[in-house]
Amino acid sequence: MTVIGLDDTDSRERGMCTTFVAHRIASALEREGDGVERLLLVRLNPAVKHKTRGNAALAIHLAEDTAPEAAFDIARGVIERCAETADDRTNPGLVVAPHVAEQVPEAVASFAPEAITDHHSIEDAVSLADSTGYRHWGRGNGRGRIGALAAIGAWEALEDWTYETIAYREESRWGTPRAVDAESVRVAADTAYPTVWDTIDRGEDETVCVPHTPGPILHGIRGDDSEATKRVSSAIESEPVAERRTFVTNQGTDGHLRHADTLVEGRAYRLDGTVVTAPETRRGGHVFFDLEIGLEVGDGPHEESKTVACAAFEPTKRFRDRVRALRPGDRLTVCGELSRGTVKLEKFAVRRLVTTERVTPLCPDCDRTMESAGRGQGYRCRDCKTSTAEKSSRPLERDLEVGWYEVPPCARRHIAKPLVRGGFDAPVHPER
Repeated sequence: MTVIGLDDTDSRERGMCTTFVAHRIASALEREGDGVERLLLVRLNPAVKHKTRGNAALAIHLAEDTAPEAAFDIARGVIERCAETADDRTNPGLVVAPHVAEQVPEAVASFAPEAITDHHSIEDAVSLADSTGYRHWGRGNGRGRIGALAAIGAWEALEDWTYETIAYREESRWGTPRAVDAESVRVAADTAYPTVWDTIDRGEDETVCVPHTPGPILHGIRGDDSEATKRVSSAIESEPVAERRTFVTNQGTDGHLRHADTLVEGRAYRLDGTVVTAPETRRGGHVFFDLEIGLEVGDGPHEESKTVACAAFEPTKRFRDRVRALRPGDRLTVCGELSRGTVKLEKFAVRRLVTTERVTPLCPDCDRTMESAGRGQGYRCRDCKTSTAEKSSRPLERDLEVGWYEVPPCARRHIAKPLVRGGFDAPVHPER
């Protein structure tokens, strides 16, 4: 088996899609009689500044009798024809490994999860490809070799895999509005939920599976079973589908989240902490609060208290109401990318809720609110002459429960894990 890795063939403005380029490479190889075992769609660190929207790298696993040299030539030819290199920010990369996916060197397997949770340089990728004897090529600065090499190592490095069936448009329609019947999407999504997820957002009445960017994709159906994603894709009524391809992918896995000992910009974290400020809605509808977290510092096991800002931005829609319901003292686990000193919330778990509040006491005789007797002197009722030393506790009604809350499908990152997939450590409150 030969493994082909590729990345960075698309453009934010001009379109194209690296999944489509990989599909075209696979189709060209199939026409030559080469067997295609699978195509991997690997989402890398979503915080990388050079990425296009989804930061996807692709790997094509070929049958054992495929010659690496021939595969390299075919792949390079397709990339040179299809990549949107008129955009100077598009820097395609190609790497070909002459072995089965399970036989990647340990260094290549380690490269993949690091590309998902951290950052690599072009020099990192070129050096590693050279040391393993992999053939590689790049256009422009060749940055795409980073993702290409990560995609080659992903099959051995990762364990949690899902599926996406992508329907592609006729080329004459690229850049025009997509004709997809929304009701057929809703019906098809309902028949396969929860095995197939993030197809529509019922709360926002949005067909999440239909992109809005220019390019070849008509719709993409994600789920935990490849046959189910294919059925849903085929059931959608739309303009003509030119081609379809099903990918194995790390989408919906939370593979980008790190457990932190220190916080570094441009990485995504899972953090435990206590809410220390009441949520505040700011200009633009963004909701912020501060979370006090414990971080291990130095060489010892001691902890240092640190406060980090957390935010639910306007595109997360109704998720902001969950955040607004938090109160100081609530214990949480939060997940999201650290950007400009703020954790951009993707989901959070309520571990413990504040269930009482401290209030000025009532007089036991007349049931009126007492007054302060002075600094540090407690409270008193002027009429009844009763007094008490401190505030009293009152039950607090909460709109939250213990468990996990998430952004809606319309705001979910490709790699973020939907609660409906299960496997979480507390009750879940999924968004549909």
